[in-house]
Amino acid sequence: MKEQTIETTEEFVQNQLGHDATGHDWYHVDRVRRNALLIFGEEQAGDPFIIEMAALLHDIPDEKLNESIEAGERKLDDFLQSLPIDDYEKNHIKQIITTISYKGGQASNLTSIEAKIVQDADRLDAIGAIGIARAFAYGGKKGQPIYDPGFKVRDNMSLEEYRNGKSSSIHHFYEKLLKLKDLLNTDPARKMAESRHDAMEKFLEQFYQEWNG
Repeated sequence: MKEQTIETTEEFVQNQLGHDATGHDWYHVDRVRRNALLIFGEEQAGDPFIIEMAALLHDIPDEKLNESIEAGERKLDDFLQSLPIDDYEKNHIKQIITTISYKGGQASNLTSIEAKIVQDADRLDAIGAIGIARAFAYGGKKGQPIYDPGFKVRDNMSLEEYRNGKSSSIHHFYEKLLKLKDLLNTDPARKMAESRHDAMEKFLEQFYQEWNG
């Protein structure tokens, strides 16, 4: 039954996010799922079914990808209610999804190893070469400039400021991406993050060399 539930969920997510152009497409979701299961294999902790389901569904209610927070939550709730799994599993999956988002650095209290693993997997996909590509895809979709040296790096942002304040794709590295390595929960994720973090620092060094001529 669980294999069928995974397949049903894969199909649902592909239909919902298959054509996304902000870096939150099916391939992102699949990478997060695979990294989450990789971390689980190293940690040998948590429920792999809950981890895989939460990883697959983690972007479904995202307010960036829905008309409103409420619309996203409704979409997730309706899908979970359609699945042949028990209420504990549904609630655990939903609880993970609602607590792992970055939200401008407003930390949520993660109460399970499953949430820590899924959050780490999602954050790993936000850094490194793929993270760089996703940052510019999302910035372009939002209408942000690649870089504006007149902008200041924003610290201690509210969620509203994080979502809608003035920024650039390069500033996003300092406001979020370069911070993620030190915010990871598990040792396997921290090891995986090292080369990805280095890649971003090298990219920024090259970027400024070219920017400054």
